[in-house]
Amino acid sequence: MTKAKLLLLIQKAREKDQKAQTQLINLYWVAVFSFVLKKVNDQNDADEITVRVFSKVLSKLDYFDPQFEFKTWVLTIAQNTTIDFWRKKSRETKDFRSDLDEVANDFAQSPEELMISKEEQLKIQQILSKMDKRYQEIIGLRFFEEKSIKEIAEELGLSISNTKVRIMRAKKVLAELLKN
Repeated sequence: MTKAKLLLLIQKAREKDQKAQTQLINLYWVAVFSFVLKKVNDQNDADEITVRVFSKVLSKLDYFDPQFEFKTWVLTIAQNTTIDFWRKKSRETKDFRSDLDEVANDFAQSPEELMISKEEQLKIQQILSKMDKRYQEIIGLRFFEEKSIKEIAEELGLSISNTKVRIMRAKKVLAELLKN
């Protein structure tokens, strides 16, 4: 793809053109996924990180400087996201013992605490009910039924890349609704 065509595609993606965004993701998905997979050596983690990378790419397109190579910019975001992943993983490993204490405390929750937890679940369900049906379904499959991206794609009759884009968009919508 010529630089002029790429810049036009980036501009359309900035303007929230979903087809342009999907095309941009498809152009660089393999490169980013391969890059991340080499760093984490786990396909599921690489998949999740790659989805996060493109979520960041699309939300930060206004910061892209056309004087630089777009692929380099995207891979820099991938590198930083992978570093964040390892930092988080490192903290989770260090906090393992305290996590065990939290699990023990979860079993010792008072009736009031259990009631609050149920209220939070109800709030989340109400927020989900406000979302588009496609997003509700994909959130349910991914986060409640914990299905892989491949399983979701097969179940919904979508391509894997389209499934990833829908998950990313659904997460954005859900995050916005949770903020409000």
